[in-house]
Amino acid sequence: MSGVRSVEVGLGERSYDILIGDGLIAAAGAEIARRLPGCRAAIVTDENVAAAHLERLTAGLEEAAIAARPLILSPGEKTKSFAGLQQTVDHLLAERLERGDAVIALGGGVIGDLAGFAAGIAKRGMRFVQVPTSLLAQVDSSVGGKTGINTPHGKNLVGVFHQPLLVLADTGALDTLPPREFRAGYAEMAKYGLIDRPDFFGWLEANWKGVFAGGAARAEAIARSCQSKAEMVARDEFETGDRALLNLGHTFGHALEAATGYDSSRLVHGEGVAIGMALAHRFSARMNLASPDDAARVETHLRAVGLPSRLSDVPGGLPGAERLLDYVAQDKKVRRGALTFILTHGIGQAFVASDVPRSEVLSFLEENLPE
Repeated sequence: MSGVRSVEVGLGERSYDILIGDGLIAAAGAEIARRLPGCRAAIVTDENVAAAHLERLTAGLEEAAIAARPLILSPGEKTKSFAGLQQTVDHLLAERLERGDAVIALGGGVIGDLAGFAAGIAKRGMRFVQVPTSLLAQVDSSVGGKTGINTPHGKNLVGVFHQPLLVLADTGALDTLPPREFRAGYAEMAKYGLIDRPDFFGWLEANWKGVFAGGAARAEAIARSCQSKAEMVARDEFETGDRALLNLGHTFGHALEAATGYDSSRLVHGEGVAIGMALAHRFSARMNLASPDDAARVETHLRAVGLPSRLSDVPGGLPGAERLLDYVAQDKKVRRGALTFILTHGIGQAFVASDVPRSEVLSFLEENLPE
């Protein structure tokens, strides 16, 4: 297809391509058949995505002679649960799929994480194709093989690393995305600039309106984001080193999601990450690690694009600082009880901070919670 960009995730024999361009949902059948000739498939999606995109996907699969049955789940973060996992695995087994067949995740991050986890454990590991339909999934969750579900104890605490065979990021699918969901995905884009690409963050500050409008600026931003994540995954697949930097904003963000009961009417993942990134920069300034000017610059940009940046932006109120700290302490990045955060020395200078004093985090949360 003309105009399609390709980014490779370099993992030796398990390397795979991220294809970025308009019309890739319709072309998915041909792309999958090229890599898995003669395969069968199961499609995992949700009601909203199915209404918008399932027909085009199934038509392309039929043209490629790939038989596929869809499982259509309820939309929303609460589907990413043990109950949703059981429903998905049961579907794969009932369809009598083999390990060499394909599980196709058609949807946003919830569907990709859930379907990827099911593919990772069914038959001790099945082939898996990501067809992300949200901006957040296209630039972040569909790339890198992190899959999982939520529990009442916290977000993504149960899961496996299971790399996809292929990622098909159809930029045309974003045209039907609600503005709030697009903004939420943009937070993950900004994250790549804030981690170690200050020039990209500056580019986003100058070009964000074009990214929201679509066209060349949007495709460029997606490709640069995917390239950034692909390079980190290739260096550190299992998050034992600098891949942890991709969690910038997520320790605070995941705590906020847990505190709101994963209620997407109050907070979606990208909004939690946006608040988390602003908090991480403010906390870094409070600890004299970075300039307050950088924290102000981050907050200014997030607010310019319509993203929340403060705890007071979460509707419905939050529990007290002690309870929020309990949610922070449940995070996967805790090591032997010590709090680990991704902090920063400035724009594009993120680093892993181990053994952050609980007392400092508690007082910071107390200062930032609305009265």
